[in-house]
Amino acid sequence: MAKLYFYYASMNAGKSTTLLQAAFNYRERGMRVSLWTAALDDRPGFGAISSRIGLSSDAHRFEVDTDIETRVLADHSESPIACVLVDEAQFLTKDQVWQLARLADDAGIPVLCYGLRTDFQGELFAGSAALLGLADALIEMKAVCDCGRKATMNLRVDARGDAVIEGAQTEIGGNDRYVAMCRKHFRQALAR
Repeated sequence: MAKLYFYYASMNAGKSTTLLQAAFNYRERGMRVSLWTAALDDRPGFGAISSRIGLSSDAHRFEVDTDIETRVLADHSESPIACVLVDEAQFLTKDQVWQLARLADDAGIPVLCYGLRTDFQGELFAGSAALLGLADALIEMKAVCDCGRKATMNLRVDARGDAVIEGAQTEIGGNDRYVAMCRKHFRQALAR
């Protein structure tokens, strides 16, 4: 039976790298995969799934109104899809997570989602909350804080490297805008 998986972590834990490795493994065996990523990231060179170590692959882009299930089923009817892989899964809507659950349950296609659990204020993203509630398997990936502890939080920083306390939940950026930290150092940075 196919399952819905949620691989979650703070930033810099290798989520995109692991997703791309899974896609490579399927393709190496002659199987077709369907790759998805959030359309939010419009920086030059983005729109594909990219890892910090240089791996990348083209992907479908989802927005809040994208019907992922219908698109995957249409593609699946043309040529079987062995697996659906979703990067930046925190940006999925609750409805899209249900679509992915139906792909696993009804179409028998495994779905592997990779994303952040929480935002820069320690709050759940909508997609992450839905995946935490609906996924068959929850797999925590590990990143490391500067102190050596497991990093579970994502600190947003400004251009000077100072902690940002308020703002929109979503602000696209990489290492220039976010630092993965353990909860203790996250609390200290925000003086909580």
